[in-house]
Amino acid sequence: MRVLLWLIALAALAVGLSLAARYNAGYVLFVLPPWRVELSLNLLVLLTLGGFFLLHLLLRGAAAVLAMPAQVAAFRADRLHAKSQMAIQDAGRLLLEGRFGHALKRAEMAYRAGQSSAMATLIAQVAAHNMGDRQKSEHWRELGGDRADDPLRMARLMVDATVAAESRDFLRARAALQALEREKGRHIAALRLSLKVEQGLGNWREVLHLLRQLEKHHAMTPTQAAALRLRAHRGNLRALGDDRDGLGQYLARMPEEERRDPRLALDAARRLIAIGDCSEAARLIEDALAEQWDSALVSAYGECEGGDVLRRISHAEKWLPSQPRDAQLLLTLGRLCRRQQLWGKAQSYLEASLSVRPLLETHLELAQLLDYLERPEEANSHYRAAAALKVAENQIAIQ
Repeated sequence: MRVLLWLIALAALAVGLSLAARYNAGYVLFVLPPWRVELSLNLLVLLTLGGFFLLHLLLRGAAAVLAMPAQVAAFRADRLHAKSQMAIQDAGRLLLEGRFGHALKRAEMAYRAGQSSAMATLIAQVAAHNMGDRQKSEHWRELGGDRADDPLRMARLMVDATVAAESRDFLRARAALQALEREKGRHIAALRLSLKVEQGLGNWREVLHLLRQLEKHHAMTPTQAAALRLRAHRGNLRALGDDRDGLGQYLARMPEEERRDPRLALDAARRLIAIGDCSEAARLIEDALAEQWDSALVSAYGECEGGDVLRRISHAEKWLPSQPRDAQLLLTLGRLCRRQQLWGKAQSYLEASLSVRPLLETHLELAQLLDYLERPEEANSHYRAAAALKVAENQIAIQ
């Protein structure tokens, strides 16, 4: 409808102009002696309009020619920008695909183009690190800089910490993670990396702290956490050495469910036995066995030579009704009775242990008892049985 109205308006204008020109008898006279030019007014109007239109076209053409270099430059810049954006996207994709050499080349291309240079340095640093080129990785790290106003500063700190941790430069990794924590706090990935770093530095107390945080956020499976917790507690127990008071305080602060873990209780009990605290070692083993039966713990129960041996015999005999065929329990009772000079009970328990399962330690224990009782022939038979078991164990180990 609008087009039709325009056509009608143009047609009306054309008719009006033609009528006006038909009845217009005016003329224009140009005199420049000795020349005279006489034109009709209609022709002059047409020439003026045509000249104006031609001049307009010439000026627009000249402006287009003059603007051409700038347009070419803008076109080239746009094309370079598009190529660099494609290069940085390809670099990120190739890095995730594990094609580190190609990722490094594409990141270098994006960096030279001057587009996304900060991201390009990060990708290049990670790619070079994964290629094992430490020098090139450091080069890209330095190019990235360390500016407070860097929009990628948090990402850069995380990459620095990851690269340093994987290079076993744990102190540098810790410094980067501490800087990250000061500025933004530690997220789950940073906590996991901190856990790895503190393990590398042997800071087992901090490892336990980080484990509890990760468990609270459900960022570790119970199996993973249990294995790391055991390792951390073992590291702390080793660090305490012969510090009797420190060991007691550490065990007292330990959560009940962790202290009763059989593997940890065994390590802690043997540490207590080594420093002569048999009473505390016995209580620790008793608490752990009340939660879960473990033959290795029962064996450690009879290792300490001091303390209240009669009490331990009485307590161990209470376990017999529920564990009548545990060879380690019978061996432990035999050891404790021999230590208390209860020769008959000791022999009875040791022979019962051998009837359940012949162990090298049981043969040796019984042989020493029979030697003391001046029964050399029976003692020698048990020494020979112990030697045969030792040979069999060595052969199995060699195979």
